[in-house]
Amino acid sequence: MNGPYLYDPIQPELLYLHRVTTYRLESSYHHHDAYEIYLFLRGNVNFYIENHCYHLEPGDLLVMSPEEMHRTYIMDESEYERITINLKKSYLRRLSTRTTNLSACFDYRPKGKGNIVHLHDGQMKQLLQLAEELENALASDAYGMDIKINAAIAQLLVLINQSFHDTTFTPTDIMPEIVRQTMDYVESHITQEITLPKLAETFYLNSTYISRQFKKHTGLTLRSYILNRRIELARYYLSDGMSITDACFQSGFSDYANFIRSFTKVAGISPGRFVKQKRSPAESSFSFENDTPSCRLSPHQKSAPKGDV
Repeated sequence: MNGPYLYDPIQPELLYLHRVTTYRLESSYHHHDAYEIYLFLRGNVNFYIENHCYHLEPGDLLVMSPEEMHRTYIMDESEYERITINLKKSYLRRLSTRTTNLSACFDYRPKGKGNIVHLHDGQMKQLLQLAEELENALASDAYGMDIKINAAIAQLLVLINQSFHDTTFTPTDIMPEIVRQTMDYVESHITQEITLPKLAETFYLNSTYISRQFKKHTGLTLRSYILNRRIELARYYLSDGMSITDACFQSGFSDYANFIRSFTKVAGISPGRFVKQKRSPAESSFSFENDTPSCRLSPHQKSAPKGDV
């Protein structure tokens, strides 16, 4: 990601990363234009999703939809190992059937809730075996590897959906209450003027304290967070067919020129071009050849690429 912006696009239809790092890594709240599967293997990590925070244990499995903001906070320099898989919605639609919707674990739950399960030993062993099969298939150009990739992803998603469907796991939420309240306030007042003095008056707390706590736990200033939430709301309105002018004011912007500049900077595309892509199947669809997604494999990567958490 470049700067304090929430939108981190994923280019390929399938992005698989198995990484081990030994340095402290702090990301800002962000989201992708793809589903994300995250399996925590080891380390000392707090994981934030929307207005919740969880201290992870090995075997914790998380799923995020494109609309859900998330971030990681690595507490120390102990080895941090995780597997992440990003999948475009179009890819999951192709793999799903009329009776088996493989995106159910992402879509059929409230935003920011039901994101995490803890795998028991049998589930963990099965998931890691499938992940290894996927990794080997992605690294090979032998005949039939496209079929093996699709099969491994489909089996992974069946296992993940079953795990979420059957779980009784209740995670411990450690998000500070003032940060949760601030995020909830922004969400319910997004089209109005939101200032630190107003928040201080609402919560009977010092504005500097609110600002520092918010930045500490989100990686973003309150101003950046509000701006990006408004851009996301505008994206939703534009995708739903609303005019650019109406989307500007309905998402909380009072200045049209500022809206155009902000949208382009945050989303990486102008509102006009965004609308054209949404309305043009030729531009907005992803290409598949013989049902094979464009894939990227980066095993045990030491740097932090796009989509890193």
